[in-house]
Amino acid sequence: MKTFQRPLTSEEEAEYIRLLREGEGEESRRAKEILIERNLRLVAHIAKKYQNANEDMEDLISIGCIGLIKAVDTFDAGKGRLATYACRCIDNELLMLLRGKKKISREVSLFESIGQDKEGNEIHLVDVIEQQQPDIVDRMETVSNIRRLLRLIDECLTEREREILILRYGLGGMPEATQSEIGARLGISRSYVSRIEKKALGKLRERFEQG
Repeated sequence: MKTFQRPLTSEEEAEYIRLLREGEGEESRRAKEILIERNLRLVAHIAKKYQNANEDMEDLISIGCIGLIKAVDTFDAGKGRLATYACRCIDNELLMLLRGKKKISREVSLFESIGQDKEGNEIHLVDVIEQQQPDIVDRMETVSNIRRLLRLIDECLTEREREILILRYGLGGMPEATQSEIGARLGISRSYVSRIEKKALGKLRERFEQG
């Protein structure tokens, strides 16, 4: 099991950031190495949240490390702790990886499957974006897109299709349910629930693309 070095105290962090910015040659380089090494646990922690997204864990760690390095290079010491800033940078790099692999726009891919959880339920990019989007502009865009999707659910889906999506994704404060749980509740098979869900998502994608 990977053993990480202990995190830096706030005083140690401030000193190494000062050396990185004000030091010369080897002194600055070594300060950067220490700041990266002492925050590697953040990369591992955040990468674990994406381990069910059909991506190799080593790839996730590598991409996360790029985010950490960017964080160290661009961190403003007057704006809190490095760890907080680094978490956002690492998260952004991993989200960019997932979006890049799909090679489609974020709007169209909100309900695109990016893997499965331990129970076999599909994970969709919208689940990740809603929980892990730190950029305020992207967050506002995401909220607008979600509101638009909720409106389209009422406008273009049948009552059964709406019911299944509401239960499946926990819309309107409902708890999320698996396809099997929905099937048992509605008295239909899991495979039938899956077909209705896919048809409903297809309708939403088509209307979403139409603007």
